[in-house]
Amino acid sequence: MKRLFVALFVAGLVLAAQPGMAHTPLFSCYDNGDGTVSCEGGFSDGSSAAGVPVHLLDGSGKSVQELKLDQFSEITFKKPAGDYSVQFDAGEGHSIKVPGKDIVE
Repeated sequence: MKRLFVALFVAGLVLAAQPGMAHTPLFSCYDNGDGTVSCEGGFSDGSSAAGVPVHLLDGSGKSVQELKLDQFSEITFKKPAGDYSVQFDAGEGHSIKVPGKDIVE
């Protein structure tokens, strides 16, 4: 009986620690070939990124537009002219910037 209690206690500790484990942000963008860009985001633990802000940045890094990922953790927008980047911003330690030159069909 004591072994069962110890096993259940250890299992409880392991399960209790799960919510505190870090999840890594995931974000990718691609050129649709029709003048638009689509991006999708999420987290390595399978969490949704719905509602996460996405910033379109100009060549100097200044935010020129803020959008939010939809209920499917996706977004599509008109491809900006010139140098730009797209930033997924889920908070400190959960930000990813994709340079426009890396967004291809």
